Amino acid sequence: MSGTEVKVNGLFATPVAAVMLPDAEERNAELTEIILRRRAEQPSIGASSIGGWHSTRDIVEWGGKGIREVLTVGQSVATELTADRNGDPIKPDWKVEAWANVIGPGGSNACHYHPGSFWSGTYYVADGGCADDASLGGEFEMFDPRGPSPMMHAPLLKFAGEDGRSAGSAQTIRPRAGLLFLFPSFLLHAVRPYTGNSLRISIAFNLGLYPNS
Repeated sequence: MSGTEVKVNGLFATPVAAVMLPDAEERNAELTEIILRRRAEQPSIGASSIGGWHSTRDIVEWGGKGIREVLTVGQSVATELTADRNGDPIKPDWKVEAWANVIGPGGSNACHYHPGSFWSGTYYVADGGCADDASLGGEFEMFDPRGPSPMMHAPLLKFAGEDGRSAGSAQTIRPRAGLLFLFPSFLLHAVRPYTGNSLRISIAFNLGLYPNS
């Protein structure tokens, strides 16, 4: 086999895109005030939240300029990463829904996915200290959509190459104020328990298609 060329393709990859938004400090200060005021006025709707607060899914209507900025970037990135079935660029008319999550000490989000959407995303308004202290937890956790089979059958092995190291396992993103990331809505995900003494505040959103579009 010496000298034989081996071509390897990383098939069935799951795209996750991340971007740090500029001018985050001013925007996040305004969003924090708006979100905490809303939390004081309305109870959590529950959803996936465990011990935290989950707003209604209409933050576009009451979140102000900061929300519009975040969602504009989110839609722009999603459009850049979306193609039609022939692989050609497309500009979908995205149907947007968004909400706020506030997690205090001990809070988390249960495993879930977002049916009815194509892309989902998260923007961090406040990381509660998670960015600088990994011991505080609060990570966004994503699970391999192919399931745990590689780990179940051969727990000591990994596929060679960057695409193979995550097979059958979970990957995490540590919160950082100003970070926005997108992931396919079918991706099972959760938020690990946050053990800090502050607040972890995020904006979550879905991008789907209108009926018949």
